[in-house]
Amino acid sequence: MRALVQRVSEASVTVDGENVGEIGAGLLVLVCAMQGDTEAQSEWLARKVVNLRIFRDEQDRMNRSLLDVGGSALIVSQFTLAAETRGNRPGFSTAAAPNDGKRLYEHFSAAVAAHGVPVANGVFGADMKVTLVNDGPVTIWLDSER
Repeated sequence: MRALVQRVSEASVTVDGENVGEIGAGLLVLVCAMQGDTEAQSEWLARKVVNLRIFRDEQDRMNRSLLDVGGSALIVSQFTLAAETRGNRPGFSTAAAPNDGKRLYEHFSAAVAAHGVPVANGVFGADMKVTLVNDGPVTIWLDSER
């Protein structure tokens, strides 16, 4: 699985003009299941996200995790993280099939929540509008295959 993690002071997602999820300080996690991914990759990624030390400590160093700061996670599915960009038109053939993608997205969200992190979600497969205030800015790319 792949994720693009952004440290935010706030983030929200709307579908058809309706706010479906929002958080204050924490992480916006854009996530994509890849072909062949399993629940094991989903759980690895969830552990990595909640323990990633990218929040400031008392010395203003990135040394605290989402768990340490008591932050929330806004988790949004984004199959375009599977983009292959050899040419000028991206291809997405390495993304998981929609049924598998949805199952693994939901499993990932549940795994993050199981760590005690408050979770808000987008709507799988919907045309979403995501608003965020990137804190830092801090943006980290994670891939369970690396």
